[in-house]
Amino acid sequence: MKYDELSRQIADLVGGVDNIDTFTSCMTRLRLNVDDPEAVDVEALRKLDGVLGVVPGRQVQVVVGPGHAQRLREAFAEASGMSPEAEVDADDAAGPEDDVDVRDVSGETKAKVKARQSTSVHAGFRHIGNIFMPIIPGFIACGIITSIANIWKLINPGIVANPWFLAFAAIGGVLIGSLHLIVGHNTAKEFGGTPVLGFIAGAVPYMPALAGIAATVGADGVETAPAQPLTIPLFGNLAPALGGVIGVMITAWLFAVIEKWLRKRIPASLDLFIIPALTVLIGSLICLFVIMPISALIMQGLTWLLVDFALQQGGVFGGFLLATLFLPMVMLGVHQGLTPVHAQLIADHGFTQLLPILAMAGGGQDGMAIAVWMKTRNQKLRKIIKGALPLGLLGIGEPLIYGVSLPLVTPFITACLGAGFGGAFLAWGMQVSGAFGAQGLGLSGLLMTGVITPGMWLWYVGALAIAVLAGFLLTYFFGFKEHMVSRLA
Repeated sequence: MKYDELSRQIADLVGGVDNIDTFTSCMTRLRLNVDDPEAVDVEALRKLDGVLGVVPGRQVQVVVGPGHAQRLREAFAEASGMSPEAEVDADDAAGPEDDVDVRDVSGETKAKVKARQSTSVHAGFRHIGNIFMPIIPGFIACGIITSIANIWKLINPGIVANPWFLAFAAIGGVLIGSLHLIVGHNTAKEFGGTPVLGFIAGAVPYMPALAGIAATVGADGVETAPAQPLTIPLFGNLAPALGGVIGVMITAWLFAVIEKWLRKRIPASLDLFIIPALTVLIGSLICLFVIMPISALIMQGLTWLLVDFALQQGGVFGGFLLATLFLPMVMLGVHQGLTPVHAQLIADHGFTQLLPILAMAGGGQDGMAIAVWMKTRNQKLRKIIKGALPLGLLGIGEPLIYGVSLPLVTPFITACLGAGFGGAFLAWGMQVSGAFGAQGLGLSGLLMTGVITPGMWLWYVGALAIAVLAGFLLTYFFGFKEHMVSRLA
């Protein structure tokens, strides 16, 4: 795709740069907020080489597909001379469409669902998504590098003594080692604080001094005794990383709140000298005495519920339940709240067991879509599936959810149940072969195979195939009747 040329063509057809207020992208689309929608030549945009579809309106959405949207956004910034806004959440992305009728089903269904959601609760989950979405490419990169290193070790165990290999393997762990700093930075930015203070907020819960200063040898050659760990009344000893990234997010948010509160009360002439120092001191004290103990309990509770209880104790049934419930969580917009849990599991263990189980939801959806495509005679519905299914196989499930299964209702249920069978099989595999999971975030569907713990790929691929097959069979025999298509009208 010639991004520079396409950018110039798009700018001309939306009424020129002067008609564009702001622009950004999601996983599949370039999104242009225009002042005058009537000045946009929608039909000409649809005919451009590389454009898969166009959604008209106050925000013109040019669908170019995964992998192209971000590059087009960068090229459009150069061609237009404008600065793009931050990339929006992938949850707002939809599949490629090539007419308004196809677009209406997915877009209108999603709008109805989101209209029923609690604004305040889902605003919190959107904040979490905005904090972690910019980190996803790093998770993918480091996860793949870690997988390559692990495969290398399996093939040649002696390579671990090679310093070049050690350097290569270390690259895969760079993100996890600095995750708390990046999350702190992104959280401060998300809530309007100073990003560098967010870095500090991310560093405070991870200070080695919290565990006591290691013994050192003084100038006189005498080894000094280590300091005692920091103790909090009613809680006990603190330790670095207590509470994980949840504690970091809360701390960085608190830093932003304190900073903005102080800025309203301290003269501008003293801003640089007083506000940052007070923000760090006050925020750090609250972090140590309040946030770290509470966030530790939250993280321990979530880990126990989702991993220890649901997967390890629940076994096959737990895997079935988790995979079955994930599509409703996506529909309700609460799935983003699990991202800090995945990130912390990777930081603590090198992988997250939970994510591959939940990824089975995509397999159930794919099987459902294939069954509906085979049974229906409605060309409009077949066109929706044709555009959305390839993205579903690659782990982008929203187009199938909002464009097919949810409007039809019953196929949504059979897709969930189909996912459950894949989750049950994978949970059984974790009991038989020992714990394994995904070493990175951001990939799903077939693409997740590349970041699954080496040697365990067949378990994941097998589970995904079972989810697809179960979703297909349940939908084909029980989940879809032709009269349901009337619900798409």
